[in-house]
Amino acid sequence: MPDRPTADSIDEYIAAFPPDTRRVLEALRALIKAIAPEATETISYAIPTFDLNGRHLVHFAGYAKHVGLYPTPSGMEAFERDLEPFKRGKGSVQFPLGRPLPTDLIRRIVEFRVAESDKRAGGEK
Repeated sequence: MPDRPTADSIDEYIAAFPPDTRRVLEALRALIKAIAPEATETISYAIPTFDLNGRHLVHFAGYAKHVGLYPTPSGMEAFERDLEPFKRGKGSVQFPLGRPLPTDLIRRIVEFRVAESDKRAGGEK
């Protein structure tokens, strides 16, 4: 991540990256927005975040060699096999820059998190 103060908005956060990284971050942001249009954008933990039903839905971030997606541990567990090709943590996955984003996988993860959020909020959709 660039060495700079915390951004106040997702636009400001993304603008701090080189053009190639910005394109990937914008694509990831657009994909999440398309899947969860009711979610609100914010900065939390100093990275872009989408909130839904009063809780964090997913976070994402840019780095020198990858972009990270943080769909919480439950989002990671549900797609453990699909995520095997990628470097992972308990609640995060790294998608290398220079390789296409796995948009279908990201779509399924975000849809899972939306359903999980709606269920937790008491209104399955």
